[in-house]
Formats: sequence, C-alpha cells, structure tokens
Amino acid sequence: MRTIAIMNRVLKELFRDKRTLALMFLAPILIMLLMSVIFNTNSTTDVSVGTVSVTHKLNQEMADLKHVDVQAYETEHAAAKALEDDKIDAMIRQHGNTYSLTYANTDSTKTAAVKMAFKNALTTTSTDQLKAALKQSTKTTLKLQAQLQAMQKQQAVAGAATAATGNAAAAKATSATNATKQPSPQAPKITNHYVYGDQDTGYFAKMLPILMGFFVFFFVFLISGMALLKERTTGTLERLLATPVRRSSIVYGYMLSYGILAVIQTIVIVLVTVWLLGIEVVGSMWSVVVMNLILALVALAFGILLSTFANSEFQMMQFIPLVVVPQIFFSGIIPLDSMAAWVKDISYIVPLKYSGDAVNDIIMKGSSLMDEGGNILVLLGFLLVLTVLNIVGLRRYRKV
Repeated sequence: MRTIAIMNRVLKELFRDKRTLALMFLAPILIMLLMSVIFNTNSTTDVSVGTVSVTHKLNQEMADLKHVDVQAYETEHAAAKALEDDKIDAMIRQHGNTYSLTYANTDSTKTAAVKMAFKNALTTTSTDQLKAALKQSTKTTLKLQAQLQAMQKQQAVAGAATAATGNAAAAKATSATNATKQPSPQAPKITNHYVYGDQDTGYFAKMLPILMGFFVFFFVFLISGMALLKERTTGTLERLLATPVRRSSIVYGYMLSYGILAVIQTIVIVLVTVWLLGIEVVGSMWSVVVMNLILALVALAFGILLSTFANSEFQMMQFIPLVVVPQIFFSGIIPLDSMAAWVKDISYIVPLKYSGDAVNDIIMKGSSLMDEGGNILVLLGFLLVLTVLNIVGLRRYRKV
C-alpha cells in the first residue's frame, strides 16, 4: 500500500507540471518529424563538373546524367579558379587518351558521385565509338564481299585462263579486307588528384569539424545552464539580486567565470579531436580554436538564458531535444542542397551552422579568420542578443 501511495503522489506531481508533460510527449514527436523531413528530402547528391578540352560527346554524356551539371571552360586556369571558389566540385582535363580528374574532396559523397558519373559517361562514349567503328568495318566488308562474288562469276565465265587473274584479285580483295580491320583502341589512362585529403578521405572528415563544434556547444550549454539553475534553486542568486549589484554585472560575472571553464574545455576538445583522430588541418590551428571559443560563448549565454525558464534540473534536461538536437541537423552535417527552401531557411537561425561553415573552410580550404568575418559577425550577434535577454530575464527574479 505504501508503494501505491508513493506512486499516486509522484503521478499527481507530474500531472500538475504541464510543461514537463508537454515536453515529454511533444518533444519526441517534433524530433521525429524533423528527422523525417531532413532525411526524406535529402536522398540525392547534386554535383557540378568543370571540363577542359574534353570532347563534346563526353560532355554531353555526363550532362545527360541526373544530378550532374557540366560546365566547359576554355582554359585550365579558369576551371581551377572555379574549383577554388566552390563553383564546381571537380575538374576534368583531357589530353588525347589521358584524363586528369581533380576533386575538391571536401565532401566524399560528391567525389564518389563525380567518379561514378565520369566512369559511366566514358564507358558509354567508348561503347558508341566501338559501335561506329564496327558498323563502318561491316559496311566495308560487305562491299568487298560483293566485289569478290562478282569477280568469281567473271572467273567462271572466262574459264581457266583467267583463273590466275581471279585468284590475284581475290587475294587483293582479301588483303583489302584485312586492311579495313581497325586496331583495338587503347584503354584510356585516368589520373586522380585531390585538393583536400586523398582517396581514403571519407565523409567523417566533413562531419568531424561540425561534431567538434557540437560537443563544445552541448557541454558548455549543459554545464552553464545547470550551474545557474542550482544557484537559483539554492537561493544564492536570489540573495545576490537582493544587493545593489546591477543585473548586467551579475550576468557578466557568471559568463566570465563559466567562460574560463569553456575556454579550457574548448581547447581540450579541439586539440584532442585534431591530433588524436589525425584530421588534416590546411589552415591555422589557432583559427579553429578561436571559432570554437566564440561558439562556446554563444552556448554559454544560451544555457544561462534557458536556465531562467526551468524550475528543476529535469526541466533543463528537457530543453536538450528542443534546442540542442536540431543544431546538429541544420549545422551542415547533413547536406542541405537538395532540401526544400523553408528547411534551409531554418538553418540560418542555428549558431552551429555558422561555426561549422567557418571551421570547415579553415580546416579544408585554409581560410583565415578575416575570410570568415561574416560568420564571426553573425555569431557575435547571437552572443549580443542572448546577453541582453539574460540581463532582461533576471528582472523576474529581482524583488527590489
């Protein structure tokens, strides 16, 4: 009976907490719907290929393939510039029977798609050439056979005296037939080059910079939110607000204190991720650390803000599927190219997208912090807005 009584008490408390009930039942549904939209609309990979001195036939065969866009360039320099500017995913150069393919390789799925498209187009082109050569050879053979038959008829009429002449003509026709045989075409020579990484670089290389930022964001968000919530539930924050200390000073103090921990944690995560997992960093390691530090400050401000809306650690944990999990979906770890426009628009309000784009550019393309000025400004904008909201949010707890 005591067990039943305890169960009844807990259930009554849960049913009184409308927010907990809503998060328990609505959050999983929202996450599942979000995953359905993302994974169902992203089943294809679109690639763009630049070609230099490639035959029209091969260009046309590649262009006829679905999800492949082909752009012909006059010079190799123009194609290389387009590859550097992310206008194309790969560059193909032809010199006789030799093909040189250069891949950006920042996304291994696109690299694989280009390889497959080129292989299929080259196979189709070679097959068509063989068919044309065989057709021409067949026509020539039939013509010579007709001439041979005509000569044999003349030989039968002229008699044995002309047999030698007929044999000579037959030999001549036979040699002409042999002369029409086309030499077997040589197999094309293909060489592959990679701007980033090598042939063993997988999709995890693209995921890793984003995952690095995600773990920085997640743990800083969780620790800062939980810590401030504990300050509030134990009455420490309430006593602090009862003093003449300005709300902005309180917010800045909390952010600086947790910010020091965030800095240490971010440096550890970045260094371990890069060195332990052996990721190739084209740009500056310092730039990678700085971008993740800015993201950590945004996560810190975000965690402090949401902690003001939670009444317990349990409720704070329930914000994770609504706030943190969508970050990973819209950060670029799942390609957004083929998604609906409204889905891509959601990614612009996700801080992790901007840090992920910046860190990817630094690691894979060697971009500098100056090159990523736009992404940095957006993240600083998030930080400013969240800090202001934190200062305003403390007003509800100040009783003086």
